[in-house]
Amino acid sequence: MSTQPVREALSLDRVVRAAVAIADQDGLGAVTMRRVATDLQCEAMSLYHHVPSKDALLAALADEATRRVIDATAGLDADSWRDAVRRRCLAARDVMLRHPWAPGLLAAQTTTPPSAWRVFEQLVGTLHDAGFDDDLAHRTIHALGSMVLGFSTELFEPDATDAAASTMPDADALAVMAEHMPHLARMAASVVHEVDGALSVCDTQAEFEFTLGLVLDGLERQRLARAGA
Repeated sequence: MSTQPVREALSLDRVVRAAVAIADQDGLGAVTMRRVATDLQCEAMSLYHHVPSKDALLAALADEATRRVIDATAGLDADSWRDAVRRRCLAARDVMLRHPWAPGLLAAQTTTPPSAWRVFEQLVGTLHDAGFDDDLAHRTIHALGSMVLGFSTELFEPDATDAAASTMPDADALAVMAEHMPHLARMAASVVHEVDGALSVCDTQAEFEFTLGLVLDGLERQRLARAGA
C-alpha cells in the first residue's frame, strides 16, 4: 500500500523561503500572497496566519536579506579592524548581488529589520575594540551601509543591460567627444572596463573595492586623529 509523502508544515520560514525564491527568479514585483501560496501549494488565506499582509511579507524578506548577511560574515578571520570590516562589506555585497531585489527593498524600509541590529552590533563591536569612539562608529555605519546598498542598487536599474549597451561609446562617438569633451574622450579611450550593470563601461566590483579602500583609509585617519596618535 502506497503512502503519501509527508509535506512540511507551513511556517513563517517556509513562507519567506518561497518568497525569496520568487523574488530571485522573477523579481520583487512577482512576490504576492497568491503567488507564494501557489508555490507552497496551499490556500492564500493560510499565509495570513504567518504574515498578516503583503507589507509584512516584504518586511520579512528584508529581515531575511540582513540575516543572510549575518550568515555570510560569520566566522570571518581578520588580522585588523580594517581587514574585518573590508571582508564584511565584500560578503554583504555578495549577498546583495545574489539577491538583486534586496538593496532596493532594504532602502525602502521605514523601520530597521531586526536582523540589521545584529549586523550593526557586530560592526560596532569590531570598531570599539579598535579604538573607535561612538560618534565615529555611528558615522562608519552610515558610510558603509550607503556604500554597500548604493553600489548594489545601481547595478539593477531597469533595463540596465540595454542602457549599458546603448551608452558604450563607439569610434564615431569618441571622435565627437574628442572635439567637445577632450578630457572625457581621453579617459574613455584609455580606461577600459568590463561592461557591468548601469554604469556603462565600469567594472563595478573593482570600483566598489577601490572606493571601499578610500573610505577605510579615511576612517583610519579619523581613528588615529581622535586617539591623538
